[in-house]
Amino acid sequence: MPTTKFTTPERYQYHNGFLAYHESEAVPGSLPLGANSPQKPPYGLYAEKFSGTAFTAPRQENLQSWLYRILPASAHAPFKPYTSTRSAEDEAQDHIVHQLPNQLRWDPFDVDESVDWVRARNVVARAGEIALKTGISISIYTAGRDMDENTAFYSADGDFLIVPQHGVMDIQSEMGRLLVRPNEICVMPRGVRYRVTLPEGPIRGYILELHEAGHLELPELGPIGSNGLANARDFQAPRAAFEEATTGTTAAPWNVIAKFNDRLFVAQQNHTPFDVVAWHGRYYPYKYDLGRFNTIGSISFDHPDPSIFTVLTAPSSRPGTAVADFVIFPPRWLVQEDTFRPPWYHRNTMSEFMGLIHGDYDAKIGGGFKPAGASLHNIMSAHGPDRETFEAATDARLGPQMVGQGSMAFMFESCYMVGVTGWGLETCRKVQENYNADSWESLRPRFKAPSGSL
Repeated sequence: MPTTKFTTPERYQYHNGFLAYHESEAVPGSLPLGANSPQKPPYGLYAEKFSGTAFTAPRQENLQSWLYRILPASAHAPFKPYTSTRSAEDEAQDHIVHQLPNQLRWDPFDVDESVDWVRARNVVARAGEIALKTGISISIYTAGRDMDENTAFYSADGDFLIVPQHGVMDIQSEMGRLLVRPNEICVMPRGVRYRVTLPEGPIRGYILELHEAGHLELPELGPIGSNGLANARDFQAPRAAFEEATTGTTAAPWNVIAKFNDRLFVAQQNHTPFDVVAWHGRYYPYKYDLGRFNTIGSISFDHPDPSIFTVLTAPSSRPGTAVADFVIFPPRWLVQEDTFRPPWYHRNTMSEFMGLIHGDYDAKIGGGFKPAGASLHNIMSAHGPDRETFEAATDARLGPQMVGQGSMAFMFESCYMVGVTGWGLETCRKVQENYNADSWESLRPRFKAPSGSL
C-alpha cells in the first residue's frame, strides 16, 4: 500500500469514512437514545444542533450534527472587531484583485515565524462574493507559534481545505483532535471552532476556502466503476474528546475569534469551547492521507484528462463543472505507447492554481517550480510543459516509466475567473518575471514541410 508511513499517537483516535454518519461519545452513555433533543440530556449536557446546510436541503446533501456539550456555543459576550498585527495596508491588499490573462508563477513563500494560525493566512487569489456565498479564496499560510492559550478560531465564510507543505498541525476541534502532516489534507467545515498548535515547529502550506453554500464531495466515478481515486474508507474524522468547562468570575476568559466576511471579530467567554462530550451526524472536520489515492491511468495510448486525479470536488449548478476541484499528481506508472506523456499544451475554460508539496513536478523539470511555490494559469491562458520537458519527452525511448517518485503536486481548479490579490502580485514579491521566457518563449518550430509542398 503506497500510503504515507505515519505513526499516530494514541491521543488521536478516528472514525473512518467520508461524510459517513458517525456517532461518538467521550463518556459512555452521553449520547441520548432515540431522540436528538430530550428534555433532559444525559449528565446535564446541553443539546446543540450544528447545521452546515439548510434544514430543507435534500437528504443526500444535508449535513448536520448534534452536539452534547457542557455549555452551549452561544454563551459568550458580544463580538467586537479583532485587532490584527498586520498593517492596514497589507490587509487592504487582500481586497485589491487584479484580473490578468498572464501565466504566473511564484517562488517558494517565506515562513513568518512571528504569527500564529489566526494571522497566518495571506490571500493570493480569489473570486466571487463571500457575503453571497459564491466563489473561492486561495491562500498561503505560514506560522511559527501556537495559537494563544484559551483561544479558538472559526470561519463563517466557508470550508477550509488545508494542504500542509511543511510542519505538523495539532488541531483541537470541538468534535475531537486531528494530527495533520505534509502529504495529508484536512477540511475544516464552516463554523467549526478549533485551535492550532505546532508540535514540530513552523508550518507552511496552502488553503482553498470554499465560500459556496455547498461542500466538498467525492467525484463521481462514472465508467471507472465503484472503486478508485480517493476511497471513502480512507477519510478520518475525530472522535469526541472534551475539556471541563470553567465558569465564574475568576475563570481565565476564552477568546473566540470569528472570520466573518473576511474580517476578524473576537468574543470572550468564561468556558472552553472544547466541551463537546458527545456528538453524532455528518458535519465534522476530517483528514485524508494523499498516499492512499488509487491512481487511474491509460494502459494503451494517450492519457486521460487530469480530472482522473480529482480527490475532492465542489460542484456548481452546471453538471460536470466544478466551483472547485482538488486534484493531485502522485507517483504513478506511465506505460502508454506512441504517446507524449507529460501534460499536453492546452487552454482551458477553468482556472488552474498549482502548488508543490515536495519533490519535482514532472511537467516542469526546468527548475522554476519549487516546493512551497505556486503557479496560476487563468481561464484560457495557454500553458503546458516547459521546453526542457517537451524535448526530453518527445525524444524519449518509451517504456514503462515511474514518474513523480518522491513528489506530490496538486491543483485547485475552478470554473471562476480567479483574480490575483495585491499581496499575491506585489506585496509578497515572489512573482517570477521570467516565467514565460524560461518555459515557452524559447520553444522553436519543429515543422518540416514535405518535399514539393507549397
